[in-house]
Amino acid sequence: MDYSIARRRMVEQQIVARGITDQRVLDAMLTVPRHLFVEAGLQSHAYSDGSLPIGEKQTISQPYIVAFMTAALGLQGTERVLEIGTGSGYQTAILAKLAKRVYSIERIGAFVGRARKVLDQLQLSNINIKIADGTMGWRQQSPFAAILVAAGSPDVPAEYLDQLEVGGTLIMPVGDKEQQNLLRIVHQSDGSFKREQLLGCRFVPLIGEQGWQVD
Repeated sequence: MDYSIARRRMVEQQIVARGITDQRVLDAMLTVPRHLFVEAGLQSHAYSDGSLPIGEKQTISQPYIVAFMTAALGLQGTERVLEIGTGSGYQTAILAKLAKRVYSIERIGAFVGRARKVLDQLQLSNINIKIADGTMGWRQQSPFAAILVAAGSPDVPAEYLDQLEVGGTLIMPVGDKEQQNLLRIVHQSDGSFKREQLLGCRFVPLIGEQGWQVD
């Protein structure tokens, strides 16, 4: 299978066709080999229009959602970004192509080694990953210019707002366990937070002290 052709088709038919125009995001999606972030048996489906299982009841997000969330951050290349939910590492790689540095948190230890191996293979050296409760953020490295959360929460954890710098943008799904709305929250210069609903979505639950509890 020619993965480069599959990647280009994915970008043209699933992302550009749905209105994503940020050229830096499109270039990153064209460059990062998504098939390396899924199990060998699923690699032929890596560029299909949907999410895929990665184990532990977790998923790699649909390509369009990855592109949409990334574009919504409006990254310019100078930002320090906090990512909640490393998972397969695919979204991490996209962010690493577009930001100065990415700080990624994952609660499932088995994912971290696998993601790190692929990220190292791609020579993406501007990434820090730790195993921790993602709902608490990464206070020691805050504030962040951008925060991207790849799991749905009943509300926005206070820690995220505290760790978002003035002018910074937070993208995350908020709602119940079955359906969420993707929110964009901007930290205003007067200290307030402007909230905007972007689209309906469905993510795995954000588990932790300030999110959902383990069933």
